[in-house]
Amino acid sequence: MGSAPSMRAHRRFRRADALVRPWRDAEFAVVDLETTGLDLARDTIVSYGAVVVRHGRIVMAESVYGLVHPECDIRPEAVAVHTIREADVADAPPLSEAVGVLRHLLTDRVLVAHAAWVETAFLSRAFRDSGLKFRPTVVDTAALARAVGVAPRQHRCEPNLEWLADTLGLPVVDPHHALGDAVTTAQVFLALASRLERLGHDTARSLVDLSAGDRRLGRG
Repeated sequence: MGSAPSMRAHRRFRRADALVRPWRDAEFAVVDLETTGLDLARDTIVSYGAVVVRHGRIVMAESVYGLVHPECDIRPEAVAVHTIREADVADAPPLSEAVGVLRHLLTDRVLVAHAAWVETAFLSRAFRDSGLKFRPTVVDTAALARAVGVAPRQHRCEPNLEWLADTLGLPVVDPHHALGDAVTTAQVFLALASRLERLGHDTARSLVDLSAGDRRLGRG
């Protein structure tokens, strides 16, 4: 009699199995980060927000938000965007606590983010510094917007989240606040996924593949 499959193998099977079903049957964790700046080698996370999408609905009861004590100074240009000052995070928990929260939230879920290369770069370094691997399955709402024709394919800059939400007729929730942007991104994701579903991209795998294909074209 063969040995029982490991928990890691079981999770890989569950994730792969979920991806080939209709996307509404999969679970997603929509994540947004605010940082000390955009230097991927130097800057670090100062706040995070995340919401769960289940059965095609945003589950606000399972949302998370937290401040993080930064590992470097917050750049003035970053403060001008998210308004988080050094004093606001002086007594905040360390980055390792945020990693623990997000690791739990992302387990067996697909990561969704807008211009996801930013979130994945910062999270990858944060997980690595905590001695953990970060290999999520990713859906990028910027890539979905290009795939559905809402954002131009030729433009080198990522479509602005607020502009995209407004273009889709969706409310913008508390811009440049990590949880507010996560909720806005979740709404954008649902609108774009519904449009793509009508074009035949009806599984979570197809949304992941559209995002991966966009990255191979050199965006992100």
